[in-house]
Amino acid sequence: MSSPAASFTPLAIVPLGAGDLIDRAVRFYRRHFAIFVMISAVPVVIGTLLSVGWLYVARSLFLTTGSYDSVESDAYAIVAGLGAIVIWFVESVATLAVMGGASRNFVRHLLFGEAISFRETYRYTWQRFASLVVASVAIIFLMIFFGLMIFYGGIIAAVFLGAFAMLAFQSAPVVGGLITAVVIIAALVGMYWLFCLVASRFAYVPQAMLVEDTGILGAFGRSFSLASGNVKRFAALFGFTIVATYSALAVLYIPLMWYAWGTGVDLSPLGATITPAWYEIASQLIWQAGIIVLSPVWMIGLCLLYVDERVRHEGYDIELMAAARLGEMPSVPGSYINPLQPALGSREAPALPSTSSGSSISTLGLK
Repeated sequence: MSSPAASFTPLAIVPLGAGDLIDRAVRFYRRHFAIFVMISAVPVVIGTLLSVGWLYVARSLFLTTGSYDSVESDAYAIVAGLGAIVIWFVESVATLAVMGGASRNFVRHLLFGEAISFRETYRYTWQRFASLVVASVAIIFLMIFFGLMIFYGGIIAAVFLGAFAMLAFQSAPVVGGLITAVVIIAALVGMYWLFCLVASRFAYVPQAMLVEDTGILGAFGRSFSLASGNVKRFAALFGFTIVATYSALAVLYIPLMWYAWGTGVDLSPLGATITPAWYEIASQLIWQAGIIVLSPVWMIGLCLLYVDERVRHEGYDIELMAAARLGEMPSVPGSYINPLQPALGSREAPALPSTSSGSSISTLGLK
């Protein structure tokens, strides 16, 4: 758990580049490792229990004998696959909801030195739980829809251009092959960049809902307005998280696969035998453990990116310092349209800790 406000000694808030964003996310996570693992563990542990339970039920229904025919194997694969998709969806929705609560706890940590805590994160999440669930479901469906469009569009474009290159250089197959390889690489890079361009537009919905106390539609609009110019940093954060996750998983999966291979388990996709239950359960546990450990980096990175966008677009660093020293923005008549979003939506009136005149405010509280 983080130190209290009295010992809150941070760096200055400054606009962050892609490298600075990743560096500060990792440093902040390392300083608050235990509490962030506890925060991220709840939806993942529930998802793990559901996954293991679903596998047990599916095996009890379809794999009741020592030898399995193709009908039983296919039925088991379909049921287990559908269950995995549903459980992944529920787990992802819950994780996005928790991210919203964590973002409010994070910004209150900036403003008032509030401790990064499990209790406060889930209290803020529960306050807007229904809205967060609806917004999270919408985000996931939109990401799946746009992701599939980008993926299949990129594949079609790569196949068409690659075939055109091979036909154009029939007399020089080596040149045609090189051009085809370049086209495939460019298509993959383009698909990744385009997906990040779309996904970054929805990156700040949970933060806008919890930090600025906006509604669902307002949070989507707010996220769109903040997302301009952040594709490079979003892509860097997303890529770093993916590489770190799969690198960590490989460290655990490779020994498991070696052990399974040594005991005679057929791990080939076209294998005729059913994978043993112990291997499927161990794989699920490793996968979920990796998510628990590394998903906070993504969560912290998005919160930092949200603060950074507001620093760049709205002078958020000045507003944070003013709020920390002077308190909440005074109430205004309902008919008054405020062109600026408040540093922290006033769902409640927090008690400001006493601060000395020489105190400072920063993004992370890191020495």
